[in-house]
Amino acid sequence: MSDSGAAPVGIGLHAGPAESTSGAAPAASAMHAPVWSSPSGTPGEPSAPITPPARGYAARLADGEWHRLYWASPLLKGGFALVAILWFILANLRERLVDLFLPTGPVDGGGGPGSGPGPGAGDNGDIVALVYDHGQTGIALLIIAGVLVLSIAAFAVAWRMHSFRISDEAVEVRNGVLFRHNRQARLDRIQSIHITRPFFARLFGAAKIELSVAGQDAKVDLAYLGSGQVDELRREILRRASGVQAPGSPGGSTSSRDVADEATAQPGLVNRRLQELLAPELDPAEAMAESVVKITPLRLIGSLVLSEFTVFLLLVVAALIVSSSWVHHAFILVLLLPSLLGSLGFYVRRFTKSARYSIAATPDGVRIGFGLLTTSNDTLPPGRIHAIEVTQPLLWRPFGWWMIRINRAGHASSHGSASQHHTLLLPVGRQADVDKVLGLLLPGLTGAETQHLVVAGLSASHGAGFTGAPGRAIVLRPFSWRRTGYATTADAVLLRSGFFWRRLMVVPLARMQSLHVAQGPVRRMLGLAALHFITIAGPVRASLGVIDRGLAVAAFESLSAAAIVAAAADSSHRWAAATVLPARRTGRHV
Repeated sequence: MSDSGAAPVGIGLHAGPAESTSGAAPAASAMHAPVWSSPSGTPGEPSAPITPPARGYAARLADGEWHRLYWASPLLKGGFALVAILWFILANLRERLVDLFLPTGPVDGGGGPGSGPGPGAGDNGDIVALVYDHGQTGIALLIIAGVLVLSIAAFAVAWRMHSFRISDEAVEVRNGVLFRHNRQARLDRIQSIHITRPFFARLFGAAKIELSVAGQDAKVDLAYLGSGQVDELRREILRRASGVQAPGSPGGSTSSRDVADEATAQPGLVNRRLQELLAPELDPAEAMAESVVKITPLRLIGSLVLSEFTVFLLLVVAALIVSSSWVHHAFILVLLLPSLLGSLGFYVRRFTKSARYSIAATPDGVRIGFGLLTTSNDTLPPGRIHAIEVTQPLLWRPFGWWMIRINRAGHASSHGSASQHHTLLLPVGRQADVDKVLGLLLPGLTGAETQHLVVAGLSASHGAGFTGAPGRAIVLRPFSWRRTGYATTADAVLLRSGFFWRRLMVVPLARMQSLHVAQGPVRRMLGLAALHFITIAGPVRASLGVIDRGLAVAAFESLSAAAIVAAAADSSHRWAAATVLPARRTGRHV
């Protein structure tokens, strides 16, 4: 009953870019920072101390000079594939090698692996047996050894040619042997810093840092670095990106005593690996404990079982079972078994990627951690969220569960499962968890005057502070017209829609790129219009399908002006530029 297929005519207005820089540049008002409060209760001042300049490992890597990656990087990037191939070859040559170095002679008149009337007889196309029967085993071993040596040499050269440096302005990576590549991430354009610890990399004490900047596929990878020092290095990068002013003291330098003390303070190798494998992804010492959201395994499993994918899977299975009355049962089994195996893999991947979830405010921004075997954590500096969507599928409503997704620069095309963890901020949580997460992302929503808007956007069926759609909108939205509406705060606009799948979308005014009002022929006859809020591409599409035409024009004018003002006042690209770190006292350690 929608007229979305008609070409928009009538009102087609654009507010233009509502940012002081490009659409991917970070921008947000001071209220977009994580929830901070001073001991006196004054908002906006950090209760936790600003991250001081790094010392030791991070200071050595962030000295503006070129450095190489972790020693195990070649093995973790491609060495395992080489080891697997060599193991496969040696496993097939095992019996031939034993017979070569410990000959036992033919048994019962047999002629060995290739016995027969002539060379190669009986090999049945086996290349290993063919090489053995022709007496070329030694040459084959020499070839394998040569390939191994050349591969190791290639990995070593690639490792030496892959370097990075961290300065006060950017992080640069250069690599390549024949064709050189250089990538640069400006610190004031960093959207997030993602640390991944794959399972095998954790065994070697390594981790990968991914710096996402504004733009399509614009990221810089440091794969791999020492797992015990990547968090310290991330804090140093974020400190420089924040624009905090360090005093001109020698405290930031690293002495040989600092390095030696750091090395001797480390426990044994086995203890370090066990600590890294069992440690929580979010360090409790860096987060405000009262802000951390936890997801129990039972709730996570329940959300997967009651997901839309499960409904689709049950419908497919039911269709196959019904069709078995006129289709051969073996054919149904061939179709059903791969689907069940693939579905099981989907559930396992979703569970392992969402297990051990945590989110909290840290001195560096909002930190999200997750993962069971391969663990990850993501740090979002202030002002990097472009749109937020809180959704509740129909099957989740009896349990009061919600999901939160976001749009963020650096992952503008995040639609696949591979990048889902970059945009899925809360896999499943109750309303109290939603309030806590929204308070971390947009502290302006935590005030008493705006808290009721969030509650109304989640649960209310109509009104409650939202400007709703008129009664004639029932023609286009017969179920959800009463819930459809919008509300504005000092720094954001809230959009409410959906009857079966409830949605609450929040768009920060400083992040809004443009505003579009459209009116097709059906909406024109009904005196309605559609209102679209344009942000960067992502899973969240903020729009209202039906709204009164006069209200749409008024909202267009007021929100466009508010977005321009918010963008002009934004300084989140250097969110701590006005902060000056206290001078560090220096002296000899006894």
